[in-house]
Amino acid sequence: MAQASPLVSSQASASSSAAPLLCRAAAADVGPLAQVLADAFYEDPIWSWLIPADDTRLESLRRLFAIQLKIQGLARGSVWTTAERSGAVIATPPGKWRLPALPMLRNSPAYIHAFGVHFPRALMFLLRMERLHVHGPHHYLPTVGVAPAWQGKGLGTALMEPTLALCDAQRLPAYIEASSERSAALYERLGFVLTSEMRVLDSPPMRLMLRQPAPAQRTP
Repeated sequence: MAQASPLVSSQASASSSAAPLLCRAAAADVGPLAQVLADAFYEDPIWSWLIPADDTRLESLRRLFAIQLKIQGLARGSVWTTAERSGAVIATPPGKWRLPALPMLRNSPAYIHAFGVHFPRALMFLLRMERLHVHGPHHYLPTVGVAPAWQGKGLGTALMEPTLALCDAQRLPAYIEASSERSAALYERLGFVLTSEMRVLDSPPMRLMLRQPAPAQRTP
């Protein structure tokens, strides 16, 4: 079984004496982090549209995020979390952003069960996202979520920091989709710019955002 990476201190809260300790998640973290992400996105506008039933949404989200953590985060990229497992950021490197077809096919019964009668529009939404996905080499952050009790404390920013620092070091853009106004505002503060908005049928808007690498530091 893969081991979590050593803890590293985030610089995102430089003014704080207790910057969160970050680490890369391992397979053993899938269950706890899937629950954290389900809690984080339970009232999200897009997810509430995709899974309208309040009584089944939480469990459906938990199952969906468990699959995503496995087949996209751990298998194709990285999952950053904290020592307390209080949030997670899934990130994929250039060329690895697309969800892998075979694992998705294997998990299709779980997808159908999670979305129920709304599976067709969920599929339409995913295919539309893929068609509008940015071209060219980039790092992709498909999911950024923080436990409700930890929201508003800078943890989302801290969890995104390792990927954004890698983008700057490699001189590559970062791409993200914001499913709410609140998340879009956070991403704007981190340098992301709105490129377009996506809607499917009567869905809320999904904001497509791109961040160019920060200017290189000049050496004295």
